[in-house]
Amino acid sequence: MWRKVLTAAAALAVTATIPLLPTAAQAKPASCFLPTDWNGWAPAKGGDALYLKVGLHDIYQVDLTPGSHVRKGAGDFLVTSSHGSHWICSALDLEGMAISDDIGMKRPLIPSNLRKLSPEEVAAIPRKDLP
Repeated sequence: MWRKVLTAAAALAVTATIPLLPTAAQAKPASCFLPTDWNGWAPAKGGDALYLKVGLHDIYQVDLTPGSHVRKGAGDFLVTSSHGSHWICSALDLEGMAISDDIGMKRPLIPSNLRKLSPEEVAAIPRKDLP
């Protein structure tokens, strides 16, 4: 009897520690995306926001704390760390965002808002400023 209880408890402990990965069968939360769907980025005019290209056609705007003045250099790339959910749905999911260069120097960024732009808003952005 005790062997069955211990085996069941061990199995429960192991399954509780396995991270839940998103699958195609799970419903996509509204206006959310996976980090693997993120294809590029560009700073918005003034540098206090970023545009993220997600998938083939979607553009998200990440508002940053005022005074960020982000610019994109040739060796710069955007990094972020994931905490908790695998979906990016709000600025909180981009905690740990930074711009890193090819020698490893990081400049932390503080996202304050994340939203998907409408097709009309994307059309109003100059093509050279899109990711």
